[in-house]
Amino acid sequence: MEYFKDWSVYATEFTDKLIDYVPSFLSAILLLVFGLWFIKIFVGYVRKLIHKKGYDKTIENFAISLVSVGLKILLIIIVITQLGFETTSLVAIIGAAGLAIGLALQGSLSNFAGGVLIIILKPFRVGDWIEAKGVSGTVKETSLFYTKLITFGNQLAIIPNGQLTNDNIINYTVEGKRRANIVVGVSYTSDIKLAKEILLNLMKEQENIHKDPAPVVLLAELADSSVNLSMRFFAFTEHYWDCYWFTIEEAKSRLEAAGISIPFPQRDVHFFNHSAEKGEQQIKD
Repeated sequence: MEYFKDWSVYATEFTDKLIDYVPSFLSAILLLVFGLWFIKIFVGYVRKLIHKKGYDKTIENFAISLVSVGLKILLIIIVITQLGFETTSLVAIIGAAGLAIGLALQGSLSNFAGGVLIIILKPFRVGDWIEAKGVSGTVKETSLFYTKLITFGNQLAIIPNGQLTNDNIINYTVEGKRRANIVVGVSYTSDIKLAKEILLNLMKEQENIHKDPAPVVLLAELADSSVNLSMRFFAFTEHYWDCYWFTIEEAKSRLEAAGISIPFPQRDVHFFNHSAEKGEQQIKD
């Protein structure tokens, strides 16, 4: 009987404490729901404000991510406090947890620091075509921890910011124009001056190829099977590949029309009749 009496007392005490705790729990839930709604509205307002100011897209995405994560962390702290945890104990717990998480997530912290460096140093912007970590593509987004590229094959490449800032980055867009170097081989029997004239006129005729600096054709190499001519020109980034592909195709057509051949690799093979030499040596002996 005493066992059931003690159990009844414990159940009554538990029920009373649960009833006392329900208002705090419900208020914490309401606070969480309202807080998430407010953060969504506030982040949207910040996004519009930054976009209206005309800041770079990279800065916009990074700032939005930072504001969103920071406000959500603050909301979680407020909700936990509302549930009855003491602020002093909560700060101690957060400090210990932060230290443990920091040690466990050193790579993520490195990526965060890399994201900050990208925002400050601006080695590239959203929309730039870059090459880094063996990947080439258009920058789609730079977030807190990763940078996303859209490759030539329309694939999404995700590169950690920490690795990105510690590696060589080639930005093909930032200068606004690119220089092409197309090598065309002609046979040794061809008229080199005529070939250079044809290729130079081909580049001068194209309106998207810059006239200053002017395009040039240089004799680049006396190779094993051909005389290699180097076609060099500047073009705006957005016109670069159109000029590049058109020049290669048209160069072949015009050289062939002028009777100038573009040779393929050749090898001269000499055969020796060792059996005949051996027979002659035996007759002499």
